[in-house]
Amino acid sequence: MNFNDHSPPHFHARYGKERALIGISPLVLLEGNLSPRVLGLVMEWGALHRDELLENWNLARNMQLLNSIEPLR
Repeated sequence: MNFNDHSPPHFHARYGKERALIGISPLVLLEGNLSPRVLGLVMEWGALHRDELLENWNLARNMQLLNSIEPLR
């Protein structure tokens, strides 16, 4: 996430040279391109951490430090 980013609430996903913006609620690919395998993993992670992502979105909008979110294991 970036401070003072545009709506809708989203996060940035990167894998190698692939880049995407993922909407948080609903969890959807907004922009960019990820391979199907990577997109599936990102969506799984996003679903598991949706509340934390929304909390971080609000923190970022208020220029506050973001909380760490556990990686997918």
